[in-house]
Amino acid sequence: MNTVLFRTVQTDNGEASAQTVSFDFEGRQLNAPKGITVAAALMQNQVLHFRDSPVSGQPRAPYCQMGVCFECLVQINGVQNRQSCMTTIQDGMVIRMQQGQTTFTVIQTGDEQ
Repeated sequence: MNTVLFRTVQTDNGEASAQTVSFDFEGRQLNAPKGITVAAALMQNQVLHFRDSPVSGQPRAPYCQMGVCFECLVQINGVQNRQSCMTTIQDGMVIRMQQGQTTFTVIQTGDEQ
């Protein structure tokens, strides 16, 4: 089932805003209205998998949409750990799924008994 989560906001004259931006997500060219967040732009394009949990490997996506939960982390223009719900989409952005550490090394400190 293909559920549409967001709709394009109409202007007063009933037409969609002509101001759109193009951006790249995982090699796909997508478009979104200018002025919305990266998270909203991705979800408007039916992207629902932003990163994998480094603990469980489960897919993650935005939850709070106000910068509190950090579930929306993505890589933007080569910079990791960007909160997509707090970043405005810009023309030409290159966005990738967050690739966090999936294995952990336990380092013991101090004297072992």
